[in-house]
Amino acid sequence: MMNNNFTFNERLGISTPDLKKLWDDYSADEQQEILVTWEKIRGRIPDRISEIETIINKKQAELNDENDFPRSCLLNSEISELASVINDLWLWYRTNQDVSTKVHM
Repeated sequence: MMNNNFTFNERLGISTPDLKKLWDDYSADEQQEILVTWEKIRGRIPDRISEIETIINKKQAELNDENDFPRSCLLNSEISELASVINDLWLWYRTNQDVSTKVHM
């Protein structure tokens, strides 16, 4: 069941909801299962962000010592993309904060 409602997002490094029908078309049990699964995934988002921040810090340190302009540009691009991933992860985390309320009702 869970695998049908979530798809792994390579870019974000987490599974995201991939609902095939309207929320109200799911049974109460299905809704509960989806909400519980999402809360488990959502709970791991801060750890995923921390992992990416570690990678950014390493790339920034590398950038500080880089004298090759094309390589500096590449590092800047990679850092920018990773920062974008963090932003998207925070959006997923915050957008669905109300889900935890539903899970515990």
